[in-house]
Amino acid sequence: MPKTVKLSLLAVSVVLVLSIFLGVNAHGVHAATDQQDGAYRQINVYAEVLQYVQSDYVTDPNINLVTNGALRGLLESLDPDSSYLTPDDYKTYKSDKGGKAQAGINISKRYGYATVVSVVPGSPADKAGLSDGDIIEGIGTQDTRDLSLAMIQLMLQGAPGSELQLAVIRRGKADPDKVTLNRVVVSEPPVSETQYENSSILYLKPVILDKDHVNQLEARIKSMNKAGNKKILLDLRDVAAGDEQEAVRAANLFLKSGEIASLEGQKFPKQIFTADPAKTVNTTAPMVVLVNRGTSGPAELLAAAIGDNHRGELVGEKTFGEGSMQKTFELKDGSAVILSIAKYASPGGKKFEDDAVTPATVVASALDNFDNIDDSTPGPTGKPAAIPKKAAPAPDDQLTKALDMLKDKAA
Repeated sequence: MPKTVKLSLLAVSVVLVLSIFLGVNAHGVHAATDQQDGAYRQINVYAEVLQYVQSDYVTDPNINLVTNGALRGLLESLDPDSSYLTPDDYKTYKSDKGGKAQAGINISKRYGYATVVSVVPGSPADKAGLSDGDIIEGIGTQDTRDLSLAMIQLMLQGAPGSELQLAVIRRGKADPDKVTLNRVVVSEPPVSETQYENSSILYLKPVILDKDHVNQLEARIKSMNKAGNKKILLDLRDVAAGDEQEAVRAANLFLKSGEIASLEGQKFPKQIFTADPAKTVNTTAPMVVLVNRGTSGPAELLAAAIGDNHRGELVGEKTFGEGSMQKTFELKDGSAVILSIAKYASPGGKKFEDDAVTPATVVASALDNFDNIDDSTPGPTGKPAAIPKKAAPAPDDQLTKALDMLKDKAA
């Protein structure tokens, strides 16, 4: 295929994706605003760069790889959840019916690579020692830097018993470890509970905020008075899975009134989720919520609702920072764009994706040195800087602090 034709095809692909961003189609380009005109003018710059690549690069580049990389980079420059899928990738994505075996990894992208947000307790990933902040550099023979988040999530799934080969940059190591996991049908354990201070403090720990686990929370809170429980310690550390609407329902258990969260986008009308007094269970028991870097998405929504409404105090570390709604746009060539169209925000107006949740009482965990890493600065090899290794098992200072705070509160 002549180089000029290849360049034209690439320009068309870029126009298709930019049309999604700018909200115009090919027939509406001339009516675009000044901002839109400026974006389209950048296509000329893009084409000029490609001409130099085609004519002067050391070898004749694979135009398909160049195109896919450029479009993927365009989307991922927005946020980790926005993705470009090639026609082949989109076919795979559409054919996925879910329900497959997995390794128990809640994943996102940071530093350009797949990053572990949290792992499911008792899962293959947990047994292999993976933890929040570990970087998955490769899956099989593929570099996660060259994969969209949507495809990474699909690649982690597979048939029960099948092998999953990962290259993992663990804390304290510059080079990746080769890790082989066997996929299993992961079952999240029920909400765990412990009672402290002669049963006066009820400790509750969900691993996911879905309908079933929120129902378990509700049932346990309803029965706490009969059990002699006076105070609540809700542990949302390493809770990264679930559904935002279930998180809203969970927050409503503790709130009689006020805003729980909001959802808004450029073309997505603002929705405000408020507490329904008819769904409230306990609004008076002293309460502390534990959060950490593995607290993400729905759990951030729940924690912020409790904290911003002064229903309870947050203890721990700054959370991961996740919470948006995606929409899939099919393109004419069979490819697709997965684009974040709205973001969830706390009652105080902070978007979780941008600002995360910072507790009023900060207590470092064994991963406290993680904050000293600049996630925008690569290591000496151009790969993400290594993260300090997690310390040996030590007293849970965050839990101790939360218990001490609750002991001082009158029931």
